[in-house]
Amino acid sequence: MFAVYADSFAAADSEDPFAGLVIGERPDPVAPDGWTTVTVKAASLNHHDLWSLRGVGLREEALPMILGCDAAGLDENGNEVVVHAVISDPSWRGDETFDPRRSLLSERHQGTFADKVVVPTSNVIAKPASLSFEEAACLPTAWLTAYRMLYTQGDLKAGDTVLVQGAGGGVATALITLARAGGLKVLATSRDETKRAKALELGAHEVFESGARLPVKVDAVMETVGRATWSHSVRALRPGGKIVISGTTSGPTLDDAELTRIFFLQLSVIGSTMGTSGELASLVALLDATGARPLIDRAIPMTDARDGFAAMAQGDIFGKVVFTR
Repeated sequence: MFAVYADSFAAADSEDPFAGLVIGERPDPVAPDGWTTVTVKAASLNHHDLWSLRGVGLREEALPMILGCDAAGLDENGNEVVVHAVISDPSWRGDETFDPRRSLLSERHQGTFADKVVVPTSNVIAKPASLSFEEAACLPTAWLTAYRMLYTQGDLKAGDTVLVQGAGGGVATALITLARAGGLKVLATSRDETKRAKALELGAHEVFESGARLPVKVDAVMETVGRATWSHSVRALRPGGKIVISGTTSGPTLDDAELTRIFFLQLSVIGSTMGTSGELASLVALLDATGARPLIDRAIPMTDARDGFAAMAQGDIFGKVVFTR
């Protein structure tokens, strides 16, 4: 079958960061007991796929590895489905994000950038007709991460005010759309004027330069940037407010953690990672009911996957890159 896969890792000083990326043929997958085969119609690109080409989260002995975490397609009975990317241990019960043995597709198990992918039967979620395959393929990683941040870990309700740091990133884009769909008041920041304008188009009520003083204190901050925005995030919160963090794109270390402000104002700092299959089903239902949709920067044939990788590496996107079959 056709596939986009990694057969080696690019060196840190390599002039071609995609040297190990191969577009070609791989054997058809065989579904073990309890698993099922999904015919892929669309799959979306994540930074995780770029990191895999550098050997981050992917062991050399697992190569060759088909890349891709996210997909939508047809199950073995021809039903339209979305694929949940978190693979938990067969013995695990409950929230799969807490399973210490969990992995994402394309780490231990072959990924979604192919004609077919095999996943546990519990990882297949029904896709409503209102969502296209391209839209549905955007959901299992960045959009599911955003949903869990807002509505599970953040426990936010309609009428709450939320600040989204770093508008433009995949998770931040999803956060703005999903927060507005859930009836939240949405503030967003970005260093880039164009990205601030696009954040308004997505549904942010107000936008600000990174680090700018806000007109109100917020109930929660959705943090994916880390070091560059941390102090601003803490200072933006009302007493008893919370920061939900799912990433540190500007770096994981802090010069000033604002600990005094955190304990004095009784703030909460909450980690969040991916999401459950149940949360993915709830996310799909929310989009079906509200008409909110993922922002797609470009949809291109999977045969041109290298172009999508290059665009993401250069930061030349706003929204998701989707590969189609």
